[in-house]
Amino acid sequence: MGTNVTYYVDQLLQLVFDKNSSNKLDSFLQNTLPIIHEAEQQNRYSKPMPWIGIYIASASLVCILAMAVDLLHGLRNRKLWFPCNYFTLNAAYLSVVAVAIKLPMDINNSMPGGGDQAAKLGSMAFMCTVMANQMPSLGTMNNKELLANIIALVVLVITLIVNVCIQIKTGVVSSYLETLRSVHSLHLPGYIIELDIIRKTKPLSPYAYFRENRIIAIIYVAMLLVLLIIQICSALMILNSKRILESKYQAGHERALSDLELKRPGSLTTEKLKQCVGYYWVMAETGSPQFMTACSATTSASGVICALSTILHIIIMLSTINQGYASDYGWSIPVIFLTQFMGVLLGTIAPLCRCFASLSFKMSKKWIWEHMKVFKVECYWTGTLLHWKKSSIPFPFRSRKCKVALEKLKVPILSFSIGFQKTVVITCKIISLIPIFLMVFVLLCFNCWKWLKVMFKGSSTVLVNKFEQVTPDTNFNQYVLQLQVDMEPAERTLKGILKSVNRLIQKAKKQQPENLMKLLQKSSGFEGVQYFDSLPPLLSTEYPDCWSLPLLSLTTIAISLPDIREDIVDSLLRSVSEGLLYVSHVEESLNATHECVSIQKAAKMSWLEVEVHNKWLGYKFKDHVRQLNTARNILDWFRDTAKNKTEVESMEIEDSDNNLVCESACAKSMYHITTILLSYQDTNDEVSQEKLFEQLSSMISGILAACLTNLPQVIAMKCHTSSIEKREASVYAAAQLLGETTQIINKLQNRELPSLNPDEFP
Repeated sequence: MGTNVTYYVDQLLQLVFDKNSSNKLDSFLQNTLPIIHEAEQQNRYSKPMPWIGIYIASASLVCILAMAVDLLHGLRNRKLWFPCNYFTLNAAYLSVVAVAIKLPMDINNSMPGGGDQAAKLGSMAFMCTVMANQMPSLGTMNNKELLANIIALVVLVITLIVNVCIQIKTGVVSSYLETLRSVHSLHLPGYIIELDIIRKTKPLSPYAYFRENRIIAIIYVAMLLVLLIIQICSALMILNSKRILESKYQAGHERALSDLELKRPGSLTTEKLKQCVGYYWVMAETGSPQFMTACSATTSASGVICALSTILHIIIMLSTINQGYASDYGWSIPVIFLTQFMGVLLGTIAPLCRCFASLSFKMSKKWIWEHMKVFKVECYWTGTLLHWKKSSIPFPFRSRKCKVALEKLKVPILSFSIGFQKTVVITCKIISLIPIFLMVFVLLCFNCWKWLKVMFKGSSTVLVNKFEQVTPDTNFNQYVLQLQVDMEPAERTLKGILKSVNRLIQKAKKQQPENLMKLLQKSSGFEGVQYFDSLPPLLSTEYPDCWSLPLLSLTTIAISLPDIREDIVDSLLRSVSEGLLYVSHVEESLNATHECVSIQKAAKMSWLEVEVHNKWLGYKFKDHVRQLNTARNILDWFRDTAKNKTEVESMEIEDSDNNLVCESACAKSMYHITTILLSYQDTNDEVSQEKLFEQLSSMISGILAACLTNLPQVIAMKCHTSSIEKREASVYAAAQLLGETTQIINKLQNRELPSLNPDEFP
């Protein structure tokens, strides 16, 4: 607008110096002054626009970083189908994406420059990439989350499509020649204009045919619409597929229980646990809704569409090199364009890899032949719609006529939807034939190359794929979960899954808790539990038994002894800190009642205070204990302080303050522990602080040993979880825990256990 103001000022000066144009000058001023004023106002309103452009680029960068993290996570864990752990379809990312695609959403702001038009189209390519990357994340949601997020995505994409169509109609998205003419009419200084094209003095350059922005925008609109339809069809498939996979998982779970005798805790050796983790790992990986979604025909089709949009965007990039920008966004347009261009290039990697990875997971002659039958639509694609068609609709009103009318209307609508769903699936299968042919061609070329190498070397070595040299244990095959009974994954897929869990366990074995192992060696049995149970439990009337609270109390007393060397105290702290991590696993798995959870919370809060601040219930125990000389005096101080604390808080506990509940539990635990220790000292001579420290260390070691004997049962429990969305993470945690505690489990299994029933071990 600033150049138009300059033009009007030039005209005004000519009229001022023209002596015969007084009437023209008055008329000119009346007509142009409002225009100049409006232009100046518009320039003032447009000043923040470049910073809004930076905001758009920042939102794009957030999406790019999330896609990059998912990419690195997949490569690191050798999951070439790249699960969506960070860049998922949810309200937060949809809000960020809505900011990132503001340029094609802006229907009023004129963007006449070639660079402006390319940035607007680039945002549409970026949206295609975002949708293709988020496809597998549909499998991570429950039914309510899936419905809410799909509706939000539909609203966002339809709004984008409608806005772009409006811009095509109004000319905001214009053709290449119109863009040049509009820029030329503005007389913008420094803008590179191909006047020879405007004057038609020579033919168009090769890239000029791709600069018809309206056609490109229509292509992107079609791609976005197809990707949206694919997302909706995939969501309908996921709803039904989860039910199928869940029923097969339950059958596999019962088989694992009988095969491994998991209901007998005493029989769980490390080898049997490793086999158990392997069984559940295979079920979790092959039955993962995200893995199932990533290997579907719709995901392969979305990867192909994403690749096509990227190719088109690269052509746009090449055609707009050295082109300027003339919109209100100013210098931020190149920043937006380059940021989203990098995002499109990076974001295409995962969808393309999913295409070829899903083929390699299922690649076999039988699978290729079955997939060639593109007109075959499996039942799980239409199961949800068929279920809706047969079920009745809950009506909020009692009118029989309305009920009959809606029921009659429901049948043709769902029948059409089922037919449309089948059409989309067949279309996706046809599109996914492209990567199949490419994969077959690559494999043929690779095999030909290997054959030529063998011929020229004169070797009689049989060409055998490295994945086929060893056949996996047939027991694992029966734990593979598939939607179709007659379609099993390739053998190398099962081998890769087993290798991944073995690799995880071996990696976790390098993280053995060495300090905890040294502490456990200080006891040969379970003396700590015997000490703890030597008197009637004082807490049983109000608080349930707990492992972590006695450990906390004993450790607090031990590290408060002033005559003990600091390095020995630090060693005990590190050992107990490592042990409490595994104690929390035991308590969370075996003691998950509401009362136990509150006690565990109290222990965690108090341990943080002890470990970090050297305090117990707000007391700096080093300051209070330092002036006490004997071990008995120290125990007396802890007992009296705990007793006073419980008496004060018993009057205030009615306020149901969580902090008071935690402090009360810790105080009563300390009172119980010190009572036991003092009663033991009453029958013996006065012990030194060193002797008391050794006694406390032995008790801590015994209690930890008794608690950690439950680790095999905890690992077996972690392998199985009822939530299909959390199953993979739960088995991962079980494998990690098994690797870290293998030595502990082996060591504790060699100890003589007390004569208890299996149900009494926890």
